[in-house]
Amino acid sequence: MLQRDDSGIAESFDLDSLTVGDRLRLFNFTQRDNHVAYLWVLRAMNVLRAVHQVQVHTDDVAKALSELAAAHDEVPSAKDLNLRAMLDNLAAEDEQVLYKVEDATRCGNLAAYRNRQSVYQFTEIGYRVYCAVEEVIGSRVQDANLSRLVFADILADFKALATANRQGDQDEVYRKLTRLDSVLEDMTQRAARFYLTLNDVVRTTDISPETFLRYKHALLAHMSEFTAELERYAPRLAEAVHEVEDTGVETLLERAAAADERPMMRPAVRLEDWRRRWMGLRQWFLADGTDGSRADQLQGATRSAISGVIALLRQVTESRRGGVSRTTQLRHLAAWAAAAPDELAANALVAAAFDLRSVRHLSGAHDDDDQISPRSTWWEAPGVEISVSLFKHGKRPAQGGPQPVRKSRGAHARLREAQLAERAAERSAAETLLEHGPHDRVLNQAETRAVLKLLTRALEARTVVAGRLRSGTGSSDVLTLRLVPSERGSRVRTETGTLHLPGFALEIKPHGAMRRRLGSEAPRCLPIA
Repeated sequence: MLQRDDSGIAESFDLDSLTVGDRLRLFNFTQRDNHVAYLWVLRAMNVLRAVHQVQVHTDDVAKALSELAAAHDEVPSAKDLNLRAMLDNLAAEDEQVLYKVEDATRCGNLAAYRNRQSVYQFTEIGYRVYCAVEEVIGSRVQDANLSRLVFADILADFKALATANRQGDQDEVYRKLTRLDSVLEDMTQRAARFYLTLNDVVRTTDISPETFLRYKHALLAHMSEFTAELERYAPRLAEAVHEVEDTGVETLLERAAAADERPMMRPAVRLEDWRRRWMGLRQWFLADGTDGSRADQLQGATRSAISGVIALLRQVTESRRGGVSRTTQLRHLAAWAAAAPDELAANALVAAAFDLRSVRHLSGAHDDDDQISPRSTWWEAPGVEISVSLFKHGKRPAQGGPQPVRKSRGAHARLREAQLAERAAERSAAETLLEHGPHDRVLNQAETRAVLKLLTRALEARTVVAGRLRSGTGSSDVLTLRLVPSERGSRVRTETGTLHLPGFALEIKPHGAMRRRLGSEAPRCLPIA
């Protein structure tokens, strides 16, 4: 399923083959013999573009090249380049990285006009091609990271977005939606790049394990801190998305589309674009189908990566325990073969190392090896049955097709029914607890399990500020339990005993769809009995 960060890729799928071919030809300058010189020319044009000089002459490019040469030794001299021919090639019809126009204002006389006073500027798609090339050239493994500090800002932006939509602040709605869209897209790109880089490190470890051993502790600590922060903020961010939806999604999108400042896009198209962006934001923290939310998927990918790094660390450590590894063994063997006195000696060395000359006899194993003495000669030992295919063709008989898998549908159905009954009992207990409240009564076993389960989640997601526990929240699909600091504390009476919570009171309120169905209600707290 295509998500928000794949929208540009999804749009490229709809292009016809001719358009795709035209755009791929924009990279032709990277295949020329003097491709490095072409890259420096484009860098010079980018320097001029940065100072808002859009249309440039060959003299301007030569001056920019001389300024770059003062800081970089690899810059070619403008005197050694035919700048006009290179710029014309970049502006040719088959490339169109640049756009060429004739500037008549530079012509003071007829001779100047005949000298072709052409000026050049980047095309929009050509500038994107240049940026893509620079990004590939300048990419570094050290830049890959997972951003764990951004979750607090995302939570604050969601709350501010709900407040702005509730107050009807159109400009603030547009600013917060734009910020959330860019932040989550950046986090998606960071995560994708981090896992790709991690896979490259794992794949190349067999060649140079020093790189992995140098950064193993930093990698494990970085991923562990990220997954802990994501697990702590995920339920709070899901609740914040529900709060935004409660203020009216359609109104929110209409206000964002009205404040959008893209003049070349029709209002209906802008509204549809913001609707698509909001669905991408929502899918990050709320699960619509069976695949889970994007945050859950990222959490699973991070845990799998941690397991992979630990397994690779064990493999590298065990391979180096003996002082040598497969890489060093192959290098020593190659050095011995290269230092052999002649070709026959080298062939004999390699054949001995890889056992290339061992004779493979037609043989088999006896059904009961214990009946045969290891001292028996080949002539005295009993014969072994050999299949006809092995005797005539040298191929062992096939094992046959796989046996059909036995499907215990009855057992699966019973397990499924038991699971559904257990979930229905948990939901019924939560609804009973939400309907009757915990006041002045003894909770039964099902209600006690529901309270303890949510209390465990609240303690895992608790917030500690200045060494003191401020709050904690645990949620299910029916209700939300929140730990509220209280000097009196609280206690809950159950059938098996009394649960004491010194310093905290329990606050219970509907959650998500249940809250929208029941309407706004005052939170129910567990008092001191």
